[in-house]
Amino acid sequence: MIIILDNIRSKHNVGSIFRTSDACGGIEKIFLCGITPLPIDKWGKTNTGLTKVSLGAESYIPWEHADDAESVIDRLKRDGYQILALELSPNATPYSHIKIQKNERAALILGGEVTGLLPEILAQADQVVAIPMHGRKESLNVAVAFGIVAYGILP
Repeated sequence: MIIILDNIRSKHNVGSIFRTSDACGGIEKIFLCGITPLPIDKWGKTNTGLTKVSLGAESYIPWEHADDAESVIDRLKRDGYQILALELSPNATPYSHIKIQKNERAALILGGEVTGLLPEILAQADQVVAIPMHGRKESLNVAVAFGIVAYGILP
């Protein structure tokens, strides 16, 4: 499975997603889109806040920066990937009803901590998936949500 991180602001969340990607296995690549922090900054220096949390997973989990998630989604769709968007939405399918098969090509996109995914990105998705929320809060931390869904849908 491919992960697309669109405008995630926190380097700690990104580092945690790298670390969880290693732990759950089955992650081919992580696309870091928009303002999402990179493991290496534009001057070639290590982003120590990210790498401290990732515990080095960024050095062997393949990653790529892209200016925008829309172009990554277009490319992946042309390559036969099913696009899953993690977002609370009235028409979303609970993640527990989704299972990615071993050889299935899928990409999971997660949006920024405050605004989530833009409507344009949701329109590109083949399916919107959500984590049912039973408490008073409407959402989880993006890194926690990624961990729940990744372990839930991967074989």
